[in-house]
Amino acid sequence: MVKNVTSLTGNGLKDWLIQRITAVYFVVYMGFIAGYLFSHPYLSYTEWSNLFHCCVFQVASAIALLTLTLHSWIGLWTVTTDYLSCTIVRLSVQGIIALILTSQLFAGFMIIWGR
Repeated sequence: MVKNVTSLTGNGLKDWLIQRITAVYFVVYMGFIAGYLFSHPYLSYTEWSNLFHCCVFQVASAIALLTLTLHSWIGLWTVTTDYLSCTIVRLSVQGIIALILTSQLFAGFMIIWGR
């Protein structure tokens, strides 16, 4: 049995489920952001800053970043696995994608938790 080491879980059903759960979370998160923006039509910097300094919202934003990273990895892993048949090219592209997504995740955490 061949095991794919670049898959998130090694199981297609689990990857599919993770991608659906992360999509639902991100829709709820973006719905909250949209609702907040519509309920505050004249949003000032102070109000926006206060929202992002709320610990609950910081945790929700950190989870949103994590879900975005997981969702992106599964989707891009699926595309590269399906369309890049050369192993060296596929692993190189997946490595670059993993580096970009990890950098995005850590930069986002530094933005969210930095004061």
